[in-house]
Amino acid sequence: MENCFKTLAGGMVIVVLLLQQAPVLLATDADPLQDFCVADLDGEVTVNGHPCKPASAAGDEFLFSNKIATGGDVNANPNGSNVTELDVAEWPGVNTLGVSMNRVDFAPGGTNPPHIHPRATEVGIVLRGELLVGIIGSLDTGNRYYSKVVRAGETFVIPRGLMHFQFNVGKTEATMVVSFNSQNPGIVFVPLTLFGSNPPIPTPVLVKALRVDAGVVELLKSNSPVGTDLREYFYEGLCYYLDK
Repeated sequence: MENCFKTLAGGMVIVVLLLQQAPVLLATDADPLQDFCVADLDGEVTVNGHPCKPASAAGDEFLFSNKIATGGDVNANPNGSNVTELDVAEWPGVNTLGVSMNRVDFAPGGTNPPHIHPRATEVGIVLRGELLVGIIGSLDTGNRYYSKVVRAGETFVIPRGLMHFQFNVGKTEATMVVSFNSQNPGIVFVPLTLFGSNPPIPTPVLVKALRVDAGVVELLKSNSPVGTDLREYFYEGLCYYLDK
């Protein structure tokens, strides 16, 4: 009986080890399996990313883009900034490559409000003007605030998941280009997440967390209707409250 038990136990260990290895051996590969995988943005298959277009349908222009050659209107919203995105949705050729870019243009006094990229580290270069770049560390650092005025030709790096912002401290327009180690870095605007979520975060939660009156919370919520440019409504609401 004892020998039988040992045999069965040994067999179970082998089966478990094989099952643990099976996904590695059969379902995934750490390295790319083709030169390119141009995103099929209309594909119906749901995967962590986008399925590949057939090579015959990809063409030969997917490696190039001129989308960030020019910037957008910096006066189009109260932030005084305009983001031109170049992620996989705008540049299908970066699918599976783990890279993407943004261009951000700023009016004097314009800001790219506090936000987080949940899926990517960011590295950027200022092309013109001068930007105050602020980064807030995690609780491990005591929420330390790191900042520097970054000028044309200078660079900065923002670790994945840390809150940060850019603010044009110069008297002229400014431009930066940033790169991410993800084809879809994602973005979480901190004020919009708090006051423009759908459904809304309960007011008592925000009152307790922010230590403000319920009226302030309700005012900011009322100026952040879902389905609109929440950044514009948030800042309009905040300015309205401060001017009272």
